[in-house]
Amino acid sequence: MFKRNVVCALLLLLPAFALAAEPNEPGNPAIRAAVEKFIDAQDISGAVTVVAAKDKLLAVDTIGLADIAKKKRMEPDSLFWIASMTKPLTAASILMLQDEGKLKVSDPVEKFIPEFAALKAPSGRPAHITIEQILTHTSGLGEGDSGAIKSAHTLRDLIPIYLASPMQYEPGDRWKYTQSGINVAARIVEVTSGLSFDEFVNKHILKPLGMKHTTFYPNKKQRSHLATPYIKDKQTGILTAASYAAYGMKGQPPFGNGGLFSTGPDYARFCQMLLNGGTLKGKRYLSPAAFRQLTTVHTGELKTGFLQTDEYGNRGMNYGWGIGVAILKAPHPGVAEMLSPGTFGHGGAEMLSPGTFGHGGAWGTQAWIDPVRGLAYILMVQRPGINGDASKLRQAFQQAASDAFPQP
Repeated sequence: MFKRNVVCALLLLLPAFALAAEPNEPGNPAIRAAVEKFIDAQDISGAVTVVAAKDKLLAVDTIGLADIAKKKRMEPDSLFWIASMTKPLTAASILMLQDEGKLKVSDPVEKFIPEFAALKAPSGRPAHITIEQILTHTSGLGEGDSGAIKSAHTLRDLIPIYLASPMQYEPGDRWKYTQSGINVAARIVEVTSGLSFDEFVNKHILKPLGMKHTTFYPNKKQRSHLATPYIKDKQTGILTAASYAAYGMKGQPPFGNGGLFSTGPDYARFCQMLLNGGTLKGKRYLSPAAFRQLTTVHTGELKTGFLQTDEYGNRGMNYGWGIGVAILKAPHPGVAEMLSPGTFGHGGAEMLSPGTFGHGGAWGTQAWIDPVRGLAYILMVQRPGINGDASKLRQAFQQAASDAFPQP
C-alpha cells in the first residue's frame, strides 16, 4: 500500500492550507486546485500565487507549507528569494535614469566605467559594448572568476573581475544569458545617480510602489518569513530542505542580476506598474518611450531564452529580449499557449554561489505580464534545480488563472 508522504499527511492534518490570503484579496479555487496537485506529488511544499489586473489584485492564494518541519503555512508575506526576477528592476532603474537625461541605452559602457575602453573582443578589436547589449545578454562579456566574486563587497569591486575574464563572443553576434552584464548595469546606476544601487532601487521603485517587504538585505524579522527551499529527492521522491545561496547579507554587493527578496503581493505591484505602461496610482515611473524600449525586442532574429533545446521544443525563435525582460513573440504549446504575443517577464534563475547561475527560473519563481489580456501572473515557490520557465507548475498555474479570468 502506498505510504502517504510527509507533505500529504500535513495537508490532511491542516486542510485549511489552501486559503485566500486576506478577506479583501480573494483566492481562486481553480488556481488552488491546480497548485495542490504539485504539492500532492511532492514537487513543491507550497506556493503563493497572484493574478493582478491594472487596478487590483484579482486573486491571491497561499497554498501549502512554507516550512514542512515547522508546519508553517504559506502566507501573503512569505518571503522568497526571487533571484533573476531582480533583473527587470535593474532595467527599470537604467530607463529611469535615461528619462532623466543621464544616459542612453545606446551609450557605450566605457562612457560611465572608463576601464571598459580597453576591453577587446575575441577578434582583437575594441569591444565598445553598450548598455543595451549588457541588458539583452548580447554583449559577450565574460562572467569573471566565481571565487573572486564571492570576495567582492561592492558592485565596483566586480568590474575588474569581469574585465579579467576573456570575452565570450563578438558583441551582438549571439544571445547568451550572462550575469556580469546586469551587474555592470547596476554599477552604471550607481555612477550616474550618486547612490548605491540598493539605495536607488529603494528610493525610486520599492518605496514609491509600496513594496515594503522587498529588499536586498532581509532583516531578522523578514528572515523569519523566508519560505524554505526544497529539492525533490530523485531516489525517494521526498522533498528535502535545501540551503539558500549566500545572498542577502550585509557586506555583499547589491547584485542587480539576482539579489532581491520579495513577496507575491509586493512583486505584483511592480508588475501592475508595467501593466499600466509605466504608471501606478497616478505616479509615472517610466516614460512612454522608456516603456516601449523595455518591451520591444532588441535581439532581432537571434534565438533567445531558456527553451532552445530539443527537451523544451526548440523555442528560441518564439522569444526575443527587451531591456531586461524576455518577450514572447509567438505563443507556443505548453507554458505560453495561454499568453498573448508581446507578453513579457522573467523567472528567478538559480544562483549556486555568487557568480554561478543556472537557467531561467531555476528557483521556480515566475512573473509574466500579458498587456493584451491586461493580466500579470506571479508564481512564488522555492524549488532549486529546475528550469522554471518550462515547468509544468508554471503552465498549470497560468492556465488556471487564464481560464478563471478570461479576456474582457
